[in-house]
Parts: sequence; C-alpha cells; structure tokens
Amino acid sequence: MNPGLTSENYAALSQYRQQRAHETLAEIPYLRDQGFYNTATNRLYYACYYAVIALLNKHKIPATTHAGVKTMLGLHFVSKGLISKESGRAFSNLYDSRQRGDYDEFVYSTREEVDELYPKAKRLLEEIDNLLK
Repeated sequence: MNPGLTSENYAALSQYRQQRAHETLAEIPYLRDQGFYNTATNRLYYACYYAVIALLNKHKIPATTHAGVKTMLGLHFVSKGLISKESGRAFSNLYDSRQRGDYDEFVYSTREEVDELYPKAKRLLEEIDNLLK
C-alpha cells in the first residue's frame, strides 16, 4: 500500500485500470483478424494484467512486479474462491505466454492459441468486473 495515496486515489486508479483492461481486450479481434497473433497474445495478457491491477488497487494490495501481481491474485482471490481456479490458471498461462513471447527467440503464437485464450481472458475480466462492483 502506498501511504501517499488516498482512498479516492486508489478508487480512481482502479477505475482507470479497469477501463484500460476493456480497451485492450477490444483490440484483440482486430489483431487476430490481421494475423498479428504474437501481438494479440501480448495484449490478451495486458488486458488481464490491467484488470488484476484494478482489483488489487481497489483492495490496496501492493504488487510491484508482474510476478507479484500473479502471486497476489492467487493469494488473495483465487485461493479464497473469489476468482475461479480456471481464470487463475488462464492468467498464469497468459503470463507465461507473454514471458516467452517477449524474451524467448523464435516464439510464434497461432490463431488457434489466440482463439483459445480470448474467451478465457474475457471470463477473467468478467469475474473481476463483478468483484469491482
């Protein structure tokens, strides 16, 4: 928790990140249709990442790294049944895909991978939206 932020700041950050999550998710069909599968996979991860950050901000749960965000989601929400295990796994898989795509050589996402990950990302955002209400 950042001591310099007020509850209103946390709420505003949460709302901003939630909006960014949905804007980013909206990019995916275009990227997929244009054949930008690596970019689509990356954006799927970031859509979910922004949504998870929104959730953590709302609850004033600190996380300073991508791995920390994944850990805090599991610890505070998946393990308590607030986020489904399937969505927790989907976020972990997207995290791994993003890591491979950004840092490994000769990694190519496919249309099938994007088609498989998109509904899972959408479901995670829906679950987080429900918790943010």
